[in-house]
Amino acid sequence: MPLREMLFCFILRVEEGDRMPVERRKIVLVDDSPTILRLARNTLMGEYDVFTAPCAEKLFLLLEKTLPDLILLDVVMPETDGYEAIRILKRDRRTADIPVIFLTSRADAASELEGLSLGAVDYIVKPFAPQLLLKRVELHTLLEAQKRELRHLNGDLQSLVEKKTASVTELQNALLKTMAHLVEWRDDATGGHVERTRDYMHMLVSKMRASDLCTEQLDSWHMELLYQSALLHDVGKIAIRDSILLKPGKLTDEEFEEMKKHTIYGEMIIEGIQRDTSENMFLTHAGIMAGTHHENWDGSGYPRGLSGEDIPLQGRMMALVDVYDALVSARPYKKPISGREALQIMEDGAGSKFDPLLTGAFLNALGASPGYGVLESGTIR
Repeated sequence: MPLREMLFCFILRVEEGDRMPVERRKIVLVDDSPTILRLARNTLMGEYDVFTAPCAEKLFLLLEKTLPDLILLDVVMPETDGYEAIRILKRDRRTADIPVIFLTSRADAASELEGLSLGAVDYIVKPFAPQLLLKRVELHTLLEAQKRELRHLNGDLQSLVEKKTASVTELQNALLKTMAHLVEWRDDATGGHVERTRDYMHMLVSKMRASDLCTEQLDSWHMELLYQSALLHDVGKIAIRDSILLKPGKLTDEEFEEMKKHTIYGEMIIEGIQRDTSENMFLTHAGIMAGTHHENWDGSGYPRGLSGEDIPLQGRMMALVDVYDALVSARPYKKPISGREALQIMEDGAGSKFDPLLTGAFLNALGASPGYGVLESGTIR
């Protein structure tokens, strides 16, 4: 239901409340004076269903069977007084939201302030005028009914927001997948690469959390956006010529320099989208991954020659999952190698090509036992 219609319905319900048939409100009176109980009950019973209790202990037994809309509570009572009783009520989730009015002979400001500070909604001094008691109870039951209406309206609004958010997220994910698939449609040999790297990223994150690696930074991220952003790490290849992208043999030095530019192109494409939309935070991870997933731990990578922790964490993570999938997959320029061989190459690259700690986590996620050495297998496109 649109927001304007929900607000209208709420206002209508409030304005017509007196004319709509509603269930009688329940009031509980708690006082050790039979005279006060009888007077208050006779005052209220024409408008409400009234229950009485001579002490706090009887009140708690009554509340096990029925929850009232309001409690009138004496302060001075034997054993458990009204102040202790309201403390108990507020600690119990079932009774914490029931409004409490203190009904007491204590007329000093300090007593009234103490009662209100404990959560009471009002403070009526005995002896009371019956009509005053009736009006006070009527006021607070009306306020409580309106609060329930507002909570209901807020629930409807929250549901509407959640649906709209889910719709936006669905649209964002569809955009990410479509852009990622544009790259793969140009190169049948890499089919499924972007989907697999997203799955490997999920495995790596799980193992990093289990190993207590970079948990503070991971906790600051929206993880679903991270996984979806992984789909766009190679989006810059859209701008690479087919003669280079699909070349079955080894690239010349000039061609390889052109291939390296897909990292910069990827950043430019994603930055262009971010400039044209206010909903751009979901592309932040994607831009970082696109521009840094070929940087090496020892500074020998591209496009900027970053090293160590100067390489953003997203780029260091993507470097691992991207290279592993490239090794075990067929490409126009290479045949796939076995998973065992790929793991050995990854292990050898820890500390030179890859972040050594992340490499250990990734290899453990894949079921390997890492040691650290130097990568000598050549460059992965």
